[in-house]
Amino acid sequence: MRISRLADQLSGSEIIRIGNAVSEQIRQGAAICNLTIGDFDPALFPIPAGLREGIMAAYQAGQTNYPPAAGTADLRQAAADFLKIRLGLSYSPADELLVAGGSRPLIYAAYLALVDPGDRVVFPVPSWNNNHYCHLSGAVQVAVPTQPEHDFMPTAAELAPQLKGATLLALCSPLNPTGTVFTKEVLEEICDLVLAENQRRGPDEKPLYILYDQIYWLLTFGQTQHFDPVSLRPALRDYVVYIDGISKCFAATGVRVGYSFGPKLIIEKMKSLLGHIGAWAPKAEQVATAAFLPETAAVDSYLTELKGGLQASLEAGYHGLKALREQGYPVDAIAPAGAIYLTAKIDALGRTTASGEVLASTKEITSYLLTEAQLAVVPFSAFGADASEPWFRLSVGAESRDSIQAALPRLQAALDKLK
Repeated sequence: MRISRLADQLSGSEIIRIGNAVSEQIRQGAAICNLTIGDFDPALFPIPAGLREGIMAAYQAGQTNYPPAAGTADLRQAAADFLKIRLGLSYSPADELLVAGGSRPLIYAAYLALVDPGDRVVFPVPSWNNNHYCHLSGAVQVAVPTQPEHDFMPTAAELAPQLKGATLLALCSPLNPTGTVFTKEVLEEICDLVLAENQRRGPDEKPLYILYDQIYWLLTFGQTQHFDPVSLRPALRDYVVYIDGISKCFAATGVRVGYSFGPKLIIEKMKSLLGHIGAWAPKAEQVATAAFLPETAAVDSYLTELKGGLQASLEAGYHGLKALREQGYPVDAIAPAGAIYLTAKIDALGRTTASGEVLASTKEITSYLLTEAQLAVVPFSAFGADASEPWFRLSVGAESRDSIQAALPRLQAALDKLK
């Protein structure tokens, strides 16, 4: 059977594949601490009560027809106001802001609006899904490895050699999969590189754009601050497309309300693309989100509770791994700063299991931990890193702190069995 070259060469999500395998084991009765999918257990982290009630009320009021292609006017206004008040970013709700069914279609639309086949797209690894969006858009992938000493965030020195002639620089902060963030100084240096590169280009050349995914920006912990390109360098306004929404900050992954904002021309083209794809957020959810975003006290109260629960789970994993490290186990972790992810090092590479299997890559380590420790994690190789680098993403939105703490002795026992 003949199919398109694009479809034939397309690979599915490794994260979803691992998550599906874990879900099947759980369905069959296995008691697994599942730290794979970047989602929330509604029993642990429900969406805000006001948002839930608003959704139900909107359906009861008959808000079930097509929404406007760019999103309802009320939601675009509410999102623009939210960004202005909380980040100081001023974007017109009429033509510089676009609503869609979560952040994924917006990222895809941004790629299609900016990138021609053969254009170079620069992105750090590990990072989420940029390799797949490059494939879908026909872009040339320029994957830039990052280092644990920089919390796996890209630096200006690492990116600088790759930006000449590139069309898009894809960045994310807080970063999926690491749960780490840009510092002000590092992001300023990267912004200055982009400005300098665009100043070098002629009027007939396509500029270098930044795709800035900040879907987790409201989920930062302690003294951590979120920074964004246009706030730091207003001269970048014509070159930055932002990805945002409620999926993570309100534990509302299934509600499917995302929004993008940026230059008018790009947003208009993204709207046209999504108009053909039909990736709209459901109208009732848009109506409810528009009503909830201006409720400052309710939003702040919810975020305080959500962040407290997430931080407790992240710190349980972090301190547990650090304690094992102090006992001489080959594990480590990077202090969580944002999002719902913990970066963990589990260096069992080259070790041999009781059955004689050599753990030659992170894929084998992942399988071993699932079987022997009932602990499900995702290797950074699923995010573009080399399979010989023993780093993993632990996503805490769907497991309790107690569950995470209970998994640590099982991890220790599994490591003890290795030769």
